[in-house]
Amino acid sequence: MASAPTPPVSAVKITDVAAAAGVAPMTVSRVLNTPERVSPGTAERVRAAIDALGYVPNLIAGGLSSRRSRMIAAIVPTIASPMFAEPVQSFTDAMGRAGYHVMLALSGYGEADEATLIRAVLARRPDGLLLTGARRSPEASRLLATARVPVVEIWDTAEQPTDMLVGFDHEEVGREVAAYFRAQGHTQFAFLGASDIRATARGRGFAQGGLAAQATVKAPGTIVEARQAFRAMARKLTSRTALFASSDLIAFGVLTEARAMGISVPDQLAVCGFGDFELSRGASPAITTVHVDGIAMGVLAAEHLVARLAGRAEGHAHRALVPFRIVERDTT
Repeated sequence: MASAPTPPVSAVKITDVAAAAGVAPMTVSRVLNTPERVSPGTAERVRAAIDALGYVPNLIAGGLSSRRSRMIAAIVPTIASPMFAEPVQSFTDAMGRAGYHVMLALSGYGEADEATLIRAVLARRPDGLLLTGARRSPEASRLLATARVPVVEIWDTAEQPTDMLVGFDHEEVGREVAAYFRAQGHTQFAFLGASDIRATARGRGFAQGGLAAQATVKAPGTIVEARQAFRAMARKLTSRTALFASSDLIAFGVLTEARAMGISVPDQLAVCGFGDFELSRGASPAITTVHVDGIAMGVLAAEHLVARLAGRAEGHAHRALVPFRIVERDTT
């Protein structure tokens, strides 16, 4: 005969935590949602009771009633590239210091995928959103307008952002790299980039003086894909060439394939990447690249969002730009 199922253990309730800590249930709620309103000693006692009892608050249910979940959703295209790691980490750290938890979600590079993910994330009732880029599909824009939650966009610039924006001008990056190469005496240029809109914008800025060759790989772009693309485009390069790659991963692929083909860097081929990854610093030769202050980007994004959540700033259409600079190394 089968044994009777074990009855489920009752979930720990907020009243259990309150009794263990010797406080009112409202005080427990304040520790979870507005800790700045509770004395440090009381908050410590409540957190000790939460840990001892294994209490897990229903943040979604709490958000439906109080409109505060203490959760921020950060949506980035991928974690396969180191490009987004620095701003997302500094954003997460800064939001943590303000008492918020960050949930990371990956959208890929398709507008439809992003809209679907935004819909799913908003169902969890986040207090705010961090989004990558400032270009949204009509569906995503409608979702954000209906949700009425603070939104901060990073890694881009736009005249009319969704809400708040902290980023930089990708076309300007391309123009600055082209000017840098011209100052070195280069006259023949090439671009190898990923297919996403931000990489395309960097290529557009770089190409304003004309290109001898260009190629595109599927975003975010891999070292192997870059090697294959450069091998095909190298046949079009008839003289000393300055090549701008849309990321350091792609630049490393170019560098690797150039070595395999017997092309001297930088004598025959000068290479500049983008992102200032550890890979660019550790490569041999070390790769010239564009450094963007990702730490400042994440911190500024968090500051704007926290100010909005605290009611200290309107934030509507607020734009802040972070600096970028060309880091000269051995490939130019």
